[in-house]
Amino acid sequence: MSEDKSRGVFNRFFDFFVQLGLGETILRAGTGILSLVLLGAVIWLIQRSVTQTIEAEGEVNVPVVVPTVGGAGGGSIPQQVVDAFGGVPRLAQERTIIPSRPRDEILKYTVLDGDSVFGISEKFGLKPETILWGNYYVLLDNPHALKPGQELSILPVDGTYHEWQQGEGLNGVAKYYGVTPEDIINYPANNLDAATIGDYAAPNIAPGTWLIVPNGRREFVSWSAPLGVTRENPASARVLGEGACDPVSGGAVGYGTFIWPANKHYLSGFDYSPSTNHWGLDIAGNEGEAVYATDAGVVVYAGWNNYGYGNMIMVDHGNNFQSLYAHLTGYNVGCGQSVGQGELIGAIGTTGRSSGPHLHFEIRAISSFVNPWDVLPPP
Repeated sequence: MSEDKSRGVFNRFFDFFVQLGLGETILRAGTGILSLVLLGAVIWLIQRSVTQTIEAEGEVNVPVVVPTVGGAGGGSIPQQVVDAFGGVPRLAQERTIIPSRPRDEILKYTVLDGDSVFGISEKFGLKPETILWGNYYVLLDNPHALKPGQELSILPVDGTYHEWQQGEGLNGVAKYYGVTPEDIINYPANNLDAATIGDYAAPNIAPGTWLIVPNGRREFVSWSAPLGVTRENPASARVLGEGACDPVSGGAVGYGTFIWPANKHYLSGFDYSPSTNHWGLDIAGNEGEAVYATDAGVVVYAGWNNYGYGNMIMVDHGNNFQSLYAHLTGYNVGCGQSVGQGELIGAIGTTGRSSGPHLHFEIRAISSFVNPWDVLPPP
């Protein structure tokens, strides 16, 4: 009797919602709630079954050991994880990246085939000039002097490297490099003791001691032809070798515009770079290819250069400009000869200090070097 009464109440309740138009909604909601209840029951039963199985086999809290991986110091790092449900463990990092620390010591570097002053400086985070200043006796301030097999000193900081000479004073040396005496004394790698250094004018520094001059600078020693080699005064180039000429009066005068002095209009070596004491372009070319006068003028040097340029020609253009052509395999002009713009004057070679056939080409004003890119037509 009670069941009929309960069913009657449910029917009246359901009929009420049907009259309101909510019968279908009530059925959907009921079905969804029932589905969630059944799903929860299934999950609970599965978890309980797995837990009982593991406890029965005695595997709870037993570490799962995975293969070891190499640590930063080369040792093995055992990886242990507690994994009760077959999850994927997170392994330790295979190596530790140790932040770079500043160094104080001089490194030795052996030049490899294909190296350049720029490449070596980038490798060690230094300026190109620091490579030259740190290795004067090897490179003589000449980037072309770099050869495979040479051993270079790599300074720990940008600056210069100075060999102490008998009779030198700290004030004078520091002033020459544009630093203070304390910059030199206090640099750790120099191993100088301020308490025992004594009089700066005659410090207790043994001759032959090499000192790092942090942030020091100096002028490059130039092995190129001097500036201002004109037809009226070519004698300034006599120190360079047998190609120097005597004074010339008259002769061809340039147009003030310049053409490319070789058939190829791109580089095969160094660019114009005052920071590495390279004042011209190394223009690509095969040995024996033609070299042309970049503008009209008079030859003021034709012959061998004793300081690395090999066979060299200089032309004075009579308008405060001169041009230089170096490493030639040969030349067909002589001192005092007038040449026209574009006239054949020699052939590309690899004489002197040269890493391969190319034309080293410079343009100069009376008292300064000119970047050839600024005056040559676009390649």
